[in-house]
Amino acid sequence: MISTPELIAMLAANLTPVRRLRPPLTRAIWWLLLAALILVLIGIGHGMRPDLLGRLKDSSFLFGLAGSLLTGILAAVGAFMVSIPGRSRWWFALPVPTVIVWLSNIGYQCLTNWVAVEPGAMQFGETAECLATLVLTSLPLALAMLAMLRYAALLRPASVILLGSLAVSGITATALALFHPLDATVMILVFNLGTAILIIGAGGVLSLWK
Repeated sequence: MISTPELIAMLAANLTPVRRLRPPLTRAIWWLLLAALILVLIGIGHGMRPDLLGRLKDSSFLFGLAGSLLTGILAAVGAFMVSIPGRSRWWFALPVPTVIVWLSNIGYQCLTNWVAVEPGAMQFGETAECLATLVLTSLPLALAMLAMLRYAALLRPASVILLGSLAVSGITATALALFHPLDATVMILVFNLGTAILIIGAGGVLSLWK
């Protein structure tokens, strides 16, 4: 019969060191650097939208662009922060002000420009390129976020998934605003946040099933 001290000594002798995670802000910065690299590569391959210089003079476009970009940045920081046990849940509210600015700008444009779509303004070729940019931006960023948070997000999966999806949505919307004349913000939010809600719902159903 092995004694308790001997058992403890035996278990301690066979322990392997655990690699500590980097600080959440550091990992958020690495993810944002990946996002910046993706935007640069898409810009090199596709080129900026032809009317970008003119659009940058439009205050509503600038507010929307700043709102989506800052939402992506702050939501990424919030996702990595809330994924760590013991961190305040108030980190979940970090991107709320920029989300309000972003969505308010979208609502304003919908109210003022909903009758301004001319016949033939939306063409299939441009729409297909828009969808391709959406996938090329959101898919690698979502996979990177998943890989970087797979161990740390178990205690608050819903908050982390929603913030991560919001971060991907913000960066993707920024990419489309820079590279395509089509405003696909609603499609981006449905694509990313809808997927996040489905994942959270599936996880809840599975937990109840167990």
